[in-house]
Amino acid sequence: MADTVTMPKRQIDRIDTGPRFTESEAVQLNRLFRGTDTAEMLGTVLRERMAGDIAVVSSFGAESAVLLHLVASIDPSTPVLFLDTGKHFPETLAYRDTLVAQLGLTGLEVLTPDAEKLKARDESGLRWSYDPDGCCEIRKVEPLARAIERFDASITGRKGFQSATRAGLPRFEIDTSDAYGRLKINPLADWSSDDLAAYFVRHDLPAHPLVAEGYPSIGCSPCTHKVAAGEDPRSGRWKGWDKTECGIHVPGEPSTDEGDLPPGYDPVF
Repeated sequence: MADTVTMPKRQIDRIDTGPRFTESEAVQLNRLFRGTDTAEMLGTVLRERMAGDIAVVSSFGAESAVLLHLVASIDPSTPVLFLDTGKHFPETLAYRDTLVAQLGLTGLEVLTPDAEKLKARDESGLRWSYDPDGCCEIRKVEPLARAIERFDASITGRKGFQSATRAGLPRFEIDTSDAYGRLKINPLADWSSDDLAAYFVRHDLPAHPLVAEGYPSIGCSPCTHKVAAGEDPRSGRWKGWDKTECGIHVPGEPSTDEGDLPPGYDPVF
């Protein structure tokens, strides 16, 4: 490794109500693993429990197989959190099951929205069409927030090249979605699309079936569109809205509308 800074094994005190990690510790980890191969870095963090209890957050989307294969090669029992929003493409659910079986992942946890909140705030199932932030809040942000309370850190599949909002993404950062100071780990932060493609070939990983149909970034079916050649890979997400993230990785404004449809709403479809 290029940097000689040492990082002690992280001991998590369950009674301490202070932040689990600080910004300075995230910086120190980035320095410690600067220039280190991704698999080596991830293996060290998981095997030595440098970040306490860790879960992978995966959408089982277009590029998810790479991160999941890396994790499975180290510890296939690592918890993998999947948000079943009730709006996924059927192909995504089938792909999830294929990858879990092929990679031998034994820690899959399927998270679902709170049934009472769905009934109160999105009984029609159409909230995505007039309030995508509110829909993501109910179906993604809140279920993940409940589940992640058990963990000290999360591993994501985000890459810096995916969009302008992710450029310069570090490997280690503090999760700012709440005040608990969890660590967020982005092992693929500096990977390119060519790196990912080569990894798929080298390890004979199955592709998400929708990639070949023009979906380089795949989320919920109502809010995911095909992307033209040369466009930002995530430009098909929430097309037509001033929205680039679901709120899991970038905290947004909570929805204040507790009703179902806004007054006079007339969906055009």
